[in-house]
Amino acid sequence: MNSTAMATFLELPTISRIRRNHGLEHACLHLLSQRYPGRGFSGHSDAGGFWIIGDVSRDDISAVVQEALMRMLGGEKNLAVHPNCGTNFVTSGIFAGLAGFLALAGSGHRLRDRLERLPLAATLSILALILARPVGLLLQQEVTTSGNPGGLQIVSITSGQRGRWLTHRIRTTG
Repeated sequence: MNSTAMATFLELPTISRIRRNHGLEHACLHLLSQRYPGRGFSGHSDAGGFWIIGDVSRDDISAVVQEALMRMLGGEKNLAVHPNCGTNFVTSGIFAGLAGFLALAGSGHRLRDRLERLPLAATLSILALILARPVGLLLQQEVTTSGNPGGLQIVSITSGQRGRWLTHRIRTTG
């Protein structure tokens, strides 16, 4: 896919909404981590908005969402990229898996031959993980998130309990 086709694909209405919601979700996670150090938060985005999972009140989520949106509209596009994004984990897994596969390719079926290549597989996998970090961040920045919320607006925020998890659904439009 050439860059023009990729840009066109990323601007399809549903894809664009998911990317903008994903960016706003990350901005919220950044702010929550700053306000509540040591607490764990996670999120998930879709075309209708995003989820934040974590022990925080609905009022606090509402304040964070509004602040995150205003900061992004003010130009803080970097908030859309988060080090713990699933994009990073998928990129790391693919790179490490391919490195391990390449290290063992041609080693035959004998266990001894494969075990002899284990140090090579580990070394290549570690190098792949090191390389995957900046690639994952770049993929977030260019493909899976958008730092430009555009006309994104908050429609509603609902909170609830799912098992032992406190969940917050943030619905968006625009």
